[in-house]
Amino acid sequence: MTTQNESKSLPPKTCSVERLVTLEADVKKVLSGEKTATRRNGRYADPGEIMTLEGRKFVVDKVYSQSLGELTDEDARREGFQTVEEYKQSILSIHPGMPWLPQMRVWVHEFSPVE
Repeated sequence: MTTQNESKSLPPKTCSVERLVTLEADVKKVLSGEKTATRRNGRYADPGEIMTLEGRKFVVDKVYSQSLGELTDEDARREGFQTVEEYKQSILSIHPGMPWLPQMRVWVHEFSPVE
């Protein structure tokens, strides 16, 4: 888990944890354990923050910046997809007209169920 000092080095949040995972298909993937991370163009949560989906709680374990060009198939699997290409096509279908730029930076939010 990130320490409080590491959390303080992050820039201010641009949105709230309640908006981190909102698409029905993504909520289902989180609830089934298929999705353990989500990428956003802003920072939606601090490490240690709790996200509640359909009454189940998930703790944000890590928050860090990554470029789209750095994505691996393992990253895509944490997002609930088999490959980077599958993840990319899903994102582009949600955001019509958005370019996929390898140098574009996103915020990765990794989370796990609260036991």
